[in-house]
Amino acid sequence: MFIQYRIFILLFLCVFFLAPTSLPAFAQVDQPLALSQPLTILWQHQSADEQTTILTPAAHNGRIYLPLTRGIILSLSSEDGTTAWRAETGGEISASPSADPRGVYVASQTFYASNGVESRATGTLRLLSSATGVTLWMRTLPRPFRGSLVSTETTLYGGTEDGQVLAINKKTGDIIWTFKHTNGFASTPVLHGDQIYIGSTDGTLFSLQQRTGKPLWRYRTRGALRGAVSVAGRLIFFGSVDGYIYALEVSNGKLRWRTRTGAGVQAVALTEEGLIAASFDNFVYSFSPQRGKLQWKRLLAGRIVAQPLATKDGVLFAPLSGDACVVLNPQDGKQLNTLPVGTDNNTGASPIMTGNILIITTRNGVLAFSSPLNDGDAVSGRH
Repeated sequence: MFIQYRIFILLFLCVFFLAPTSLPAFAQVDQPLALSQPLTILWQHQSADEQTTILTPAAHNGRIYLPLTRGIILSLSSEDGTTAWRAETGGEISASPSADPRGVYVASQTFYASNGVESRATGTLRLLSSATGVTLWMRTLPRPFRGSLVSTETTLYGGTEDGQVLAINKKTGDIIWTFKHTNGFASTPVLHGDQIYIGSTDGTLFSLQQRTGKPLWRYRTRGALRGAVSVAGRLIFFGSVDGYIYALEVSNGKLRWRTRTGAGVQAVALTEEGLIAASFDNFVYSFSPQRGKLQWKRLLAGRIVAQPLATKDGVLFAPLSGDACVVLNPQDGKQLNTLPVGTDNNTGASPIMTGNILIITTRNGVLAFSSPLNDGDAVSGRH
């Protein structure tokens, strides 16, 4: 009797665990989105009255925060593109926003006339509630933030057009510390370890302590720095408008190598196969991270100013002109995929990934791409 009971239990377990399941398609997306594989449009949002900007949306916890002209922020569902709320910040949004469980941190600017000429802008930073879009706190600044905002769990960081880097308490909006430089900042800061890396419009890259803002080192190039750096091991990589790619020592900022492209460089990205750089000559380059040796280069249809989106199986580029984004193989530069966005619909905003959904900003709205497993749930024409 005992043996028969054990056999029954074993048969039950085999049926329970090995029998095929009938889970819905959208539940079977635990694998990372593969940029090299066919992707379909899950949903699209078209803005009616305001256009998108070249600023990159923020994403957190199933919400996408989309910057629009006239100082508008939209909160969209990453699942189906429906609008949760719409907030007016006043003026124009001046930097790519940052989001966390509290909400979205938005920098804006308001122009005012000086001697009858509209020439200067004051800045505003505010936290909008993730649930309602209501302003939870607001701080005014002499000049606006530029580039992008980045944050840790407690602190928000950004650079202003009058040469300040600010650390802001995310809970209260109070300024924790200020670092001042003679030229403005319009780049994407990068947090790594206990440091923040940020480039200025006069071509200087700074390494600052996150806690105090104390400068650890600086390195000067001959062109403006507008993109984000990439860090791997003991080296930090970045491009300059002077046309060079630089590799510096993380510890002291000393030059390890530099190599020239055909024009200015705004965006770099690291992959397992090499350092990817998008140049204003419309070429994408791959260099050896250790020595800066050219591995391959590939001509694209338009100039790249947006940060490439790099995954294990491909690197996605969003050219300023054209009607599609392209995915290149990081090993040899061959084209792996094309994502149509509509005729003359490309923009300078960087593509982002939220969960297993790819978000691409277009001139007139947003396209959300997903694996074909989600075809049954795809919706179109969301407004």
